Amino acid sequence: MQITASTLSLTVDDVAASQRFFTTHIGYTEQAAAEGFAALSRDDAAVDIVLLARGTEVLPADQRDRRASGLIVAFTTTGIEDEEKRLRAEGVDITMPLREEPWGERLFQVTDPNGVIVQFVEWVTPSVPTEA
Repeated sequence: MQITASTLSLTVDDVAASQRFFTTHIGYTEQAAAEGFAALSRDDAAVDIVLLARGTEVLPADQRDRRASGLIVAFTTTGIEDEEKRLRAEGVDITMPLREEPWGERLFQVTDPNGVIVQFVEWVTPSVPTEA
């Protein structure tokens, strides 16, 4: 088997709101859309995203009323400080301000209108040596 692409499917209440958020602020473009559905992608290594309306019949019956929760859509990036400043300037609520973990992870989070957590990560040399 060869995997040729990766797609994350998120079940949300308001597809249009998440679609606007990801296209306006995260740089995704719409590839396809219909009532209760949107397929988004970027030209870089980011995972493709499919947004499905909660209750849609495409989902298994026992999952139709569930929403995307308990997950974080994480993007490893460069220039994380500039990215946080850009999103703040665009009026995006930064739900976890930029911070650096001792193991070398710099990160911040935003949350889309449907509660999907989007995390930006940049790796740096750890400030505290890790044990082998």
